[in-house]
Amino acid sequence: MEEEYKRVINITIIGLLSWGLIFILIRRIFANYSFDFSTRIVSTLHATTAVVLATLSIQDWSCPVCPIASTSSLRQMETLAFSLSYMIYDLICSHFDQVISIDNAVHHSVCILGFVAGLFYKKCGSEMVAALWITEISSPFLHLREILKEIGYRDTDLNLAADVCFATIFSLARMVGGPYLVYVTISADNPNLIKAMALGLQLVSAFWFYKILKMMRYKFIKRTMSNQKST
Repeated sequence: MEEEYKRVINITIIGLLSWGLIFILIRRIFANYSFDFSTRIVSTLHATTAVVLATLSIQDWSCPVCPIASTSSLRQMETLAFSLSYMIYDLICSHFDQVISIDNAVHHSVCILGFVAGLFYKKCGSEMVAALWITEISSPFLHLREILKEIGYRDTDLNLAADVCFATIFSLARMVGGPYLVYVTISADNPNLIKAMALGLQLVSAFWFYKILKMMRYKFIKRTMSNQKST
């Protein structure tokens, strides 16, 4: 068990340093773009890799969240440590930006605490990997919509398509898959801290879902008014 914890710690430390170096490299390559532009590219790299790792760590494809309340496998712990390193990096990196998002800080703090709790207890690896998949599957589209705005595609059909893809995937993952995963986690014999983290993450997801609904309503109203003026 000590070897597993050492491996988790090593992955977290090396990952934290690696994310920082990747950001510095991307920042130099895209020096003409904003700080936020570079962070979103790094975030997209993490989200894509995290979804792949989470998918590869599934033990039973007939029941992706099984075995429930079981001891985490080494691959699951490595996947969680990988994302833990990114969350710590991103939380630190956000403090160097000109605009600090309280919503984002709370979200990252909940995720970090959840990762640490899961790794410490070495339990519910299946549930936590499923949560990672659910939370990151929509992230590439989240960042794509902002990247498109910065490179000159604001208020275009392409940008609207990215908005719709993000809103659809987020809603299905967080508000359909999310509640089911919370129910499975809470009803199983998991540590109370893990249950609290699952519920907290779902509440954060519900808050973002509300904001996304308002955003999409505004987008479609704006597009409709624009089309009426053009005709």
